[in-house]
Amino acid sequence: MTTTEASEFSESSETSGTTRRHTALPKARTLVEALPWLTRHHGKTVVVKFGGNAMVDEELKAAFAQDVVFLRHAGLKPVVVHGGGPQISSQLDRMGIASEFKAGLRVTTPEAMDVVRMVLAGQVQRELVGLLNQHGPLAVGLTGEDAHLMTATKHYAAIDGERVDLGRVGEITAIDPGAVQALLDDGRIPVVSSIARSADDGHVYNVNADTAAAALAVALGAETLMVLTDVEGLYEDWPHSDEVISRLTASELERLLPELASGMVPKMEGCLYAVRNGVTTARVIDGRVQHSILLEIFTDEGIGTMVVPDPEGQS
Repeated sequence: MTTTEASEFSESSETSGTTRRHTALPKARTLVEALPWLTRHHGKTVVVKFGGNAMVDEELKAAFAQDVVFLRHAGLKPVVVHGGGPQISSQLDRMGIASEFKAGLRVTTPEAMDVVRMVLAGQVQRELVGLLNQHGPLAVGLTGEDAHLMTATKHYAAIDGERVDLGRVGEITAIDPGAVQALLDDGRIPVVSSIARSADDGHVYNVNADTAAAALAVALGAETLMVLTDVEGLYEDWPHSDEVISRLTASELERLLPELASGMVPKMEGCLYAVRNGVTTARVIDGRVQHSILLEIFTDEGIGTMVVPDPEGQS
């Protein structure tokens, strides 16, 4: 090698090394930014409600599984509660059974309940467990029926002051989180389908997944409830403004509830119930954004809307 060639090689090596260092710097800054949040959440239970577009888009499903596994390896204890609205509607349509919603909840006939049970426990849960287990022997599937995890009674909706029968739609009356806690203690990721059996009539009921996730978060003494949605969060003045409320207290949320669109009501009622019963924060985040869970938990800016308890002495 000539002197000139050696000099050029040296300069090239220095340039390459500088480029590598500069390329890596943003990654290092991101990791450093995450450090206080990693410390704060270490060992804490996080209940994540999985639903919406994140359930039907292949890339979003894969990113969701990566996020949940990351939480587990970062020292948190994630629990996934899922519904399956799009998949249930698709299967009902194939079977010629009409889908009907009242007060934001699916009207569930006995025939529809058979489909709900089959889709949630036999399709959606199996796929989600499989995605998580691509990263190791972590996920275990449960339904609310297993080990009396969730007990329900028949739920009636109130529409314009009238009591409306929704069929096999259940309202949770009791949670026994022992099976879920045992899985968490064993380092597993519980994946829970939102169906429950009644202690009164023995029927299996379709339970709103937002409500189920909130009830389970309270029973587990979770640090955080996270609800994935198909919107950016709770809007300041929808539809007149697309400004998202980044943070609000339980009382502020309670005042907003009567004005919310019906589809958002179970989600926000779940958040309100959670923070009023011991959960430190409840967050509604955009499941259409890849890695939205990590962005919410491990960055300073966060993403979506966070609900916190009222300050002491205020309600």
